[in-house]
Amino acid sequence: MIHTEEAGRVDEERSLRRYGLHPATADLDEIRRLLLAQAGLERRAQGDGDTELMRLCCVQLFNAGNPEDVLRVWHAKTSGMDADCSIDVQLLCGPGLARTRAHLSSLDSPEAEAALRRLDRCEAAGDFRGFSVAAQAARYAAYYA
Repeated sequence: MIHTEEAGRVDEERSLRRYGLHPATADLDEIRRLLLAQAGLERRAQGDGDTELMRLCCVQLFNAGNPEDVLRVWHAKTSGMDADCSIDVQLLCGPGLARTRAHLSSLDSPEAEAALRRLDRCEAAGDFRGFSVAAQAARYAAYYA
């Protein structure tokens, strides 16, 4: 287990080695804590968070496909300019684009509305052309291979 206070010492390689791209359900809470800690560091000061590690955590959560993680990924993505560039908008959609939209629409929060607006803009720009969870997961698998 990687404790939150150790989050600053965990890097992308260590997390990938420990959890892989398809972490066990038992490890998801630890990945969520790690992502939250890194996003907090990035929000405090640009460059303090490890955006490569944040991206990996988002990929791991994407592969888990839980709607409850959509806003966690959004929180990380919007924690700073570097994080916004590093964390692909498609990583919000681990449950699938339609399920992600439905989940965000069911929430009454400014964050959910902002995420939904971003999805709308990105979809209109063609960023989701040909999107599928399986194809996106395969791209991340190739990237991290």
